[in-house]
Amino acid sequence: MILDLLFPNRCIHCNRIIDSELLVCNICFSQIRFTHYHYSENNPIKEKCSLLFPVEHTFSLFQFEKESLTRKIIHELKYRNREKTGKILANWTTERLDFKNEKPDLMVSVPLHPKKLKERGYNQLHLFTETLAAFYQIPFNHKLIKRNHYSKAQALKDKKHRTETENPFSVTESISGKSILLIDDVFTTGNTVSSIAWELLNAGNNKISILVMAEDA
Repeated sequence: MILDLLFPNRCIHCNRIIDSELLVCNICFSQIRFTHYHYSENNPIKEKCSLLFPVEHTFSLFQFEKESLTRKIIHELKYRNREKTGKILANWTTERLDFKNEKPDLMVSVPLHPKKLKERGYNQLHLFTETLAAFYQIPFNHKLIKRNHYSKAQALKDKKHRTETENPFSVTESISGKSILLIDDVFTTGNTVSSIAWELLNAGNNKISILVMAEDA
């Protein structure tokens, strides 16, 4: 209580004092561009994924735009040590995502390389995935996929590393005949989820769906 008085929680967009469990105030919340995609219907992410790998269903919570509130939200989660933002985004997702009769068998999030995980202190997708798994009563596995290469920020990579695409991920255990929901933070080119999807598809008779926090507009 003393800490709340000395360091009150503030809206990340307008700096108003808000409840300790919130991320943005009610006024700024209205500025978030939710996608309103339906999991079992066609949408822009499914169209993009279909060009890269066989995909069943896709969902994105909101649009990711430069200099926008959604960009601030993702950056709070990834770079400002606010892991609990993942739980907030998961709660927003459960209010908008209905699997209907297409509920997956397993949730899997994109992994960080152990070195990156040590630097950041947490995987920004773990609490998000765990909150969704508890709500929908779906198992999750954080260790099924392994990232094989440590990746620096894109701007810091030399030409050799920018073009290095061989086996960036691998499957760590036998899995077959499962409907797998692959979870990532931002969908841009789709290369990351595509690389993992093919590993899972080649591992056995699995079906892949995609859920992301945000779609790069």
